[in-house]
Amino acid sequence: MNDAIRQGWETTKRHKYVLVALFLYRLLWGFFLYRFIDAVVTPILVRYPDEHPLGEAAKQLFAIEAQFRLLKTNLADHTLLMLAGMLLLRMLLTPILNAGLYYSFAYAEDQGGTQVLQGIRRSWKKVSLLYGAEKLIALAPAFWLIPFGRSAYLEVPNAMSWLGQMLPYAAGWALWMLAVHLPFLFMQFSAAAGDSPWQGALRSARRLLPLLGVTILLPLLSLLGSAAVSGAALIWTGLLAIALNQAFHLARSMIALWTAACQHRLWQREDA
Repeated sequence: MNDAIRQGWETTKRHKYVLVALFLYRLLWGFFLYRFIDAVVTPILVRYPDEHPLGEAAKQLFAIEAQFRLLKTNLADHTLLMLAGMLLLRMLLTPILNAGLYYSFAYAEDQGGTQVLQGIRRSWKKVSLLYGAEKLIALAPAFWLIPFGRSAYLEVPNAMSWLGQMLPYAAGWALWMLAVHLPFLFMQFSAAAGDSPWQGALRSARRLLPLLGVTILLPLLSLLGSAAVSGAALIWTGLLAIALNQAFHLARSMIALWTAACQHRLWQREDA
């Protein structure tokens, strides 16, 4: 695993222009998602009775009104529909970019420079099909879990009790998504390189332990960095906090690219 991390870092450095493109892609996505959520949440929060003469009674009335708007009007349906559309757009773009990146990981050493655009032209269809199949399988429990969660909340409309009840199901779903993602990731590596996707699935099983290590360790660094940046933003507010937050977007994109490069190195290794 250590060799894969070191070699993955070398691959990441060769793809510095891809890193910039990935950073801009994530930045724009985050901006539009933030603006959309802000447009939905702000009109509700402006009615929050922060300093109202009625005190707790006014806050309870606000909670009842908010619950009524969410459950008895089409506000939630419209919002969820818009979020689903944005998610679908991202799901269409992401495998196309992944196809170019995975192809470049496989062939960038054989020729000068990266091969991202060539990889998009050659392998976007195969990678997109595998990506779509992965998402369908990974999200399949949602068809049962979402109605179950809605019914559970309507029976006992207490947020803390509901979260405690749903937490084991959410943890199980997260493990399921990870179990589906790893073999499909290696299948996409194989498809982008022109090999059989099933060979990639077998490789993921043979190299499961180092693959799990890389998949968990590097994103954990990103999570710790995010916590540190959030804590620093609470201390140093203003322009410095904004600059620090935007700089961390670049670091997070770099860690994501590094993680993919390490995983691809594990896929390439014949001695693993």
